[in-house]
Amino acid sequence: MLDLIAALGLALAVEGILFAAFPDGMRRAMYEAAHSPSDRMRLVGILSALVGVGIIWLARWLG
Repeated sequence: MLDLIAALGLALAVEGILFAAFPDGMRRAMYEAAHSPSDRMRLVGILSALVGVGIIWLARWLG
């Protein structure tokens, strides 16, 4: 459970840094995401989840 809380905190920190450093770029990215077809969003979500699980597995395996 502590790992989950730490991961959520890290995700919020990274997202906050991106919004603070690149507000216009993030606004454009959000606009593009909002106007993307649902199928593309679903595919990006699935691929992101798989990459995330792969990174977690690799980090646990190496550590």
